[in-house]
Amino acid sequence: MAASSTKVLVVTSSILGEHSQSRSLAGHLMKGLEGREDVTVTERDLIQSELPHLGIDELSSWGVEPGERTAEQATLAERSDALIDELLEHDVLVLAVPLYNLGVPSQLKAWFDRVLRAGKTFRYTEKGPKGLVDGKRALVVATRGGQYAGTEMDSQTPHLTSMLGLMGISDVDMVFAEGLAMGDKQAAVTLKEARQAIDGYLERV
Repeated sequence: MAASSTKVLVVTSSILGEHSQSRSLAGHLMKGLEGREDVTVTERDLIQSELPHLGIDELSSWGVEPGERTAEQATLAERSDALIDELLEHDVLVLAVPLYNLGVPSQLKAWFDRVLRAGKTFRYTEKGPKGLVDGKRALVVATRGGQYAGTEMDSQTPHLTSMLGLMGISDVDMVFAEGLAMGDKQAAVTLKEARQAIDGYLERV
């Protein structure tokens, strides 16, 4: 019997295209997985396949039973359903995340707005929300122009870990590439360290 394959979902969200450092590091990760028969990689580029901001019509469509939805509601609900199905089909979630104004790109927030769905990926209990996504791991590759990790200005890290945790994904590793706008020497050093950290992570995939 063939060994089961580890499925890795890589989500990128930088608007900088080929100039993106987060996309470059995601590419380094994917290249490191090339040729491995025990790993399957899927990339979701949230810029090429950009999601609109979540609106009330789409949100409302989720509360309608599938057989009772209008054609428009079915189309709107399918957006979230497909993204959740894709997430659940994978074992490892990799988020390549630039820092925009101390937060995540709005494109990535639009993705989270559809995969964080009550009754699907978490549920409310008397003791608070409980994640329904079991047995998944996540790697966040965070790129920043300045140096924020471990400081009060790093609002991005707790936001990401809280959103992942809401779904039940608590096994989260972080790779930071910081100071990328603080001179070429600093950028070269931090990118090298980030690539090394990614290489170390790949040994455990």
